[in-house]
Amino acid sequence: MNSAGFAHHGGRLGAARIAYSQAPQPWIDLSTGINPRSYPAPRARGVTLNRLPDTGELARLEAVAAAAFGVADPVRVVATGGTEPALRLLPFVVGTGAAGAVEAGHAGVGSVAAGARCGIAMAIVAGPTYGSHIDGWAKAGVPARVIADAELDGAIGDATAVIVVNPNNPDGRLVSRDRLRQLHDAVASRGGVLVVDEAFAEVTPEASVADLAGTSEAQRLVVLRSFGKFYGLAGLRLGFVIGSPAVAARVRGLMGDWPVSVDAMAAGLAAYADTAWADRMRRQLASAARRLDGLLTKYGFEVVGGTSLYRLARAADAPARFERLAAAGILTRPFQHDATLLRFGLPGSPDAWRRLQEALTDHA
Repeated sequence: MNSAGFAHHGGRLGAARIAYSQAPQPWIDLSTGINPRSYPAPRARGVTLNRLPDTGELARLEAVAAAAFGVADPVRVVATGGTEPALRLLPFVVGTGAAGAVEAGHAGVGSVAAGARCGIAMAIVAGPTYGSHIDGWAKAGVPARVIADAELDGAIGDATAVIVVNPNNPDGRLVSRDRLRQLHDAVASRGGVLVVDEAFAEVTPEASVADLAGTSEAQRLVVLRSFGKFYGLAGLRLGFVIGSPAVAARVRGLMGDWPVSVDAMAAGLAAYADTAWADRMRRQLASAARRLDGLLTKYGFEVVGGTSLYRLARAADAPARFERLAAAGILTRPFQHDATLLRFGLPGSPDAWRRLQEALTDHA
């Protein structure tokens, strides 16, 4: 398998172990933007695992998360099992009358899907970005396409869903709050919805629009938040949808009473309340990103973007570099839209830094 086989998404360690079976162990996975320094989250007590999750604890988690996101009303914040299922659910939630006017009725998923096809005429995703958004809307029966930022305004038609990842994956492009409000007003005036995926917003909290989502100022704005990336606990599968009370009620109704595990609730309750850890981690990540930039530049890459959780680098021979790094037991992320790019996550230990430098030195 060459680099193209790893371009759909990061984290494909199983495939890498098969394709590069002679690579030294353990593998170093730099193919994702997940913080390698995980939050020291508590686990749910053993006895709790013997019971279904408590809905009161779920409400408390949503309130704590709302406070962390700057959202005044926790009713607008809904916990989900990660952002992946949430973003795939959205076409069935916002399609009927768009975000500000969805009725929290009792229609089944089949009838909601029909409403999505009628309520939202098309979806446009600001890109290039990761593929789940375009895939989710297309599989819901909504015509969808990826377009460049500069083309967004001209592409907005009646009943359009506009999806912006902010900060963007993989290039770290950051869209200002003012620009996002402008986009919201443009789509809202034509019966559409703006979806902002803030999976990496913890590293740039000043750019978040979660506080506006579903308010009188931005009725047709829906925001997605991820827990696992910044807190380094992606395996817990915890995310949030933030929108109008009607959208939130619709999501809750479709997700059911137990959308997340007790371990995820325990971790979220502790982490979102620990602002000192978050502030300290932002400084540590920024320092590590600068160190990685220096290393990549030293060995012939041009750093062209990213956030403090991942760096996007360019080299004319990027496919060959991917192969050599993989042969050294280091997995990075290539891209189908531009073969000269590789994304590097942050090494998580002194040994990982050493092995990355050695693998890059071998190429020099």
